[in-house]
Amino acid sequence: MLQTAPAAQTTACKATDASLPTGLLGWVKPGDEFVPGKAVELDTIDGAALKGLPAGAKPGKAATIGFKVETAGIYGVALDQGGWIDLLPGTEGGTALESVKHGHGPDCSTIRKIVRFDLKPGVYRLYVSGLSTPKVKAMLVAGE
Repeated sequence: MLQTAPAAQTTACKATDASLPTGLLGWVKPGDEFVPGKAVELDTIDGAALKGLPAGAKPGKAATIGFKVETAGIYGVALDQGGWIDLLPGTEGGTALESVKHGHGPDCSTIRKIVRFDLKPGVYRLYVSGLSTPKVKAMLVAGE
């Protein structure tokens, strides 16, 4: 019996990242701060050597960056690869926040996953673990 692939797998993309929704347009406009609407490229290191990596982090390479939230709301963390995403309040240590939603990036994009968190104004630290590449692209996404 002949099996057919789902439509998403059979439809060729004309251009990767060409049709991103408005809230994700910053994915193709890298910045140097982890703020909503701008992607950053982080260097990864051996997770065992990364100070403050939370319990439950996955083995492999890891990266971290601090950021500030001005307005309460749902924020997503988008990654260009599979990996474990932890958000911690404050500048070091603590307990990782629980996510409120998990999803994939849009079709025909290089966004592999987006994990969303309900954040209050304050300072946070992102930890990404379970990576295998020397760099990871990440973006803070405002709104759902």
